[in-house]
Amino acid sequence: MNKADLAESILQFANSKKEAKEIVEALLDSIKKSLKKKDPVAISGFGTFKVKQTKARQGRNPKTGETIQIPAKKKVAFRASKELKELV
Repeated sequence: MNKADLAESILQFANSKKEAKEIVEALLDSIKKSLKKKDPVAISGFGTFKVKQTKARQGRNPKTGETIQIPAKKKVAFRASKELKELV
């Protein structure tokens, strides 16, 4: 399912296709803004998104076998709720 499909499924609750797309965009923008501030986003019955910091580490270039330094970075982690895990 992509963003357009999600808007289509929300269409039954909205007055128009444009309004459904705006709802999806507003939801995604809210999640992005929260994560940018490093605030976790918990959606009851679905799961939790949060920002995690990874440490710098050494890795290997699979092509040459050369050791390389992988820098520290932030990444988004998702933890599914119990309900979602049971559903899937």
